[in-house]
Amino acid sequence: MHRPTDISKEVLDLGALGPMLVRGGLALGVVGVVSAVLFSIFAKGDGFERFAYSYLLNVTWVLSIALGAFFWLLVQHITRAAWSVVLRRVLEGIAGTLPVLVVLLVPIALLVPQLYFWADPEVAATDPLVKHKVAYLNTPFFIARLAFYGIFWAVASRWLFRASVGQDTDGDPQRSLRMERASTWMMFLFALTATFAAFDLIMSLDAHWFSTIFGVYFFAGCALSSMSFLAIVLWYLQARGRIAHAITREHYHDVGKLMFAFVVFWAYIAFSQYMLIWYAHIPEETGWFLRRQQEPWLWLSIALIFGHFFLPFLALISRVPKRRKGVLALAGAYLLAIHWVDLYWLIMPEFGAHAHKGPKLGHHGPWFSVMDVLLLLGMVGFLVAAVAWRLRGCALVPVRDPRLPESLTFENA
Repeated sequence: MHRPTDISKEVLDLGALGPMLVRGGLALGVVGVVSAVLFSIFAKGDGFERFAYSYLLNVTWVLSIALGAFFWLLVQHITRAAWSVVLRRVLEGIAGTLPVLVVLLVPIALLVPQLYFWADPEVAATDPLVKHKVAYLNTPFFIARLAFYGIFWAVASRWLFRASVGQDTDGDPQRSLRMERASTWMMFLFALTATFAAFDLIMSLDAHWFSTIFGVYFFAGCALSSMSFLAIVLWYLQARGRIAHAITREHYHDVGKLMFAFVVFWAYIAFSQYMLIWYAHIPEETGWFLRRQQEPWLWLSIALIFGHFFLPFLALISRVPKRRKGVLALAGAYLLAIHWVDLYWLIMPEFGAHAHKGPKLGHHGPWFSVMDVLLLLGMVGFLVAAVAWRLRGCALVPVRDPRLPESLTFENA
């Protein structure tokens, strides 16, 4: 066991870095979103509808990062994990953005007619499959579900953050027990809300298609992207002199192991979903994959197999990159990018794919739009600003958590 870090000698707050990140992130967010809106207004043809799909893509991406961080917080509390205590406040900061990020769901509620063909009254009345699902797939119930998901995520993540920061002040070990007990029922609700949010936001883009494993597929992306973002944030903070010694290569090693684990888990779930649908050969299920197995989407499907599994699998299988924070942060940036591509592959083939909407200029293939890039930059800006805002004025480590000494001396076997 190595010598413990003297936490009192660490720089434990963002200091001037916080306001700078908030201002810079907000500026990038506003400029990115406003530019995308203007581009959609002046674009010819179906620019506004293309904006709606791009907005859904990028909101889902940024939300998945925060949801994944929320999941890891619950796991840490439920399992009483000691090794990760020193990392927990940063995870709390990422998950603590949910009260801000759920506001981004409001435009999706307004864009339902542009996104979901089941919202068309004529389709709901004439399409046999949609008519069968109309009790679930209707606009008022859809918006009510989004509101429920958002309220739970916001309230639960805020409560955990406040309880943890409160322990910094009073040092009450009972707070750890209360967070542990609360996390058990929060995990149950998280599983339900994350699963049905994936059904509602993404799977229902094609109301004819269904996959009971789709929620797990989305969850795998959440868990992987949040660990990847954590690796980047930790590297950045330490490069700026914050918590420079408390978080060691031992902690990075375990973060890297979790990234590697969910690279494999994502591939397992992706293959399982495809194999079961291929084997059953039900027309309502196979059509969704057929669109992605034919030109021009075929090349992106193949690229995901190699880019989302084989390449990161080989890159992270060794312990060496896991213990080098710069390399791990670079791997995290790559995995965040490929996670965005994965969501693009899930969402964009549905743009213009349904005949009742008429032919669409932009549905011919996976050609990235300027709006995709602008909205991606905007969401990155909002995420950075929200994390910095949440962590302002508090320690970057839960300094009075009873398990902190064990975390500071953690070593991999």
